Amino acid sequence: MQRPVLFLLHSLGASHREWSAVQRALGDEFECVALDIPGFGGTAAGDVTHIAAMVDWLQGEVVSRSPSCWFLVGHSMGGKIASLLAARSREGGQGLAGLVGVVLVAASPPCPEPMDEARRREMLGWFASGSPARAHAEEFIDANIRRPLQGAIREAAILDVLRTDPIAWRAWLEEGSCEHRQEDAAQLRVPALILAGAEDGALGEAAQRALNAPHYLHASVDVVPDAAHLIPVEQPEWLSQRVAAWALPLAARALPPSFIRLLDAERVAPRMRARLLARHATPLPLAESSLPTRHLALLSALAARLVPGADADDLALRVGHALVNQESDGWRFADLSADADAWAQALDQLDAAANGFTTLEPAAQQVLLEQVQQHAAVAPQDGMLGPAQWAHWFEDARALFARTWMSLPSTWAAIGYDGFAVGGKGAQSPGYEHTEAGTINAWQLPC
Repeated sequence: MQRPVLFLLHSLGASHREWSAVQRALGDEFECVALDIPGFGGTAAGDVTHIAAMVDWLQGEVVSRSPSCWFLVGHSMGGKIASLLAARSREGGQGLAGLVGVVLVAASPPCPEPMDEARRREMLGWFASGSPARAHAEEFIDANIRRPLQGAIREAAILDVLRTDPIAWRAWLEEGSCEHRQEDAAQLRVPALILAGAEDGALGEAAQRALNAPHYLHASVDVVPDAAHLIPVEQPEWLSQRVAAWALPLAARALPPSFIRLLDAERVAPRMRARLLARHATPLPLAESSLPTRHLALLSALAARLVPGADADDLALRVGHALVNQESDGWRFADLSADADAWAQALDQLDAAANGFTTLEPAAQQVLLEQVQQHAAVAPQDGMLGPAQWAHWFEDARALFARTWMSLPSTWAAIGYDGFAVGGKGAQSPGYEHTEAGTINAWQLPC
């Protein structure tokens, strides 16, 4: 099994070295790729000075390694770049299908970064004539920590500031940190862990909740104790433990490497890639007013009986969304009410007939469902559906659960379905080279 890959992006004036202690604390559970953003860590900025160019650069770094399960971890400046690459994955960018989650550490947001303008001018002045004086580098580090750094750790941080390319420093303060990219990064379905130092200033908890969290549909915000802005060097062990605890369960539900490799292939249209990634994402919770909690619990119990081996809670939530959004296959039995009413009536009747369907043992649930199917279930006196209507609803229910489960990329991966991979070049798409029975094309998933 491949280890999940963490792409680690540093802050302004830092380098890949700021992640050294975090990498040691993470051990062997992840493959860590700590990068130097062009212009930092002794590298030249070249033409990678604008946000779009930085995202292009990062995309190239990811694609060149072809990871099948990977996370973006962005600190401060690196956080804005990470969020914008996540947006490219959402849009179906080739080579980015394996993105599983984003960790933002005291991150700069997609919108202009909150910064005191006098401080901005002062920091620009340090690099006005080239590299800054050592005193300015020391001031920059000391202003961003909760407690003084000691020894080699402090010296490494100072040296990173001193070897920053002045072009990159000025470009970030004058342009990158000021860019409005919030529309690009809206409605990201990939999960995000957003961390703020307890003693951070402009990019503390309030800023993270207001400026970063709203861009992610699934965002968790935590506060790092006894830390200001330079969290990777202030609290590396706390950070590594929190990242591992959050990321490993997500990696466990990632799509298989073979499926990701095909999904990232040129033969898959970007629109199809984006659609499948959106479908794989965890659906949002449903409000009680949209679907009562008791009905969601019943749907979960039904999912466990009707689709053995599926994630019952996940499947139930997806079916719940289909009901709330009035999605259907266009057919229903004439003796049933509209879907929303029929489902509410049937679920309540099922619960009443079982005196609590979710409390029954699985075998007893199965027996009752078979009785419903065979028109033999005893409905409660106040039941709204007759035996035939109840059986008709159950036929519709089986179809909806099966259709929803079959639509998931995880199911496609499990059964080896690869028919989505034939449209990446439009009219020039290669399609299937061989169509005779028993013959598998080289690019196809193993059956």
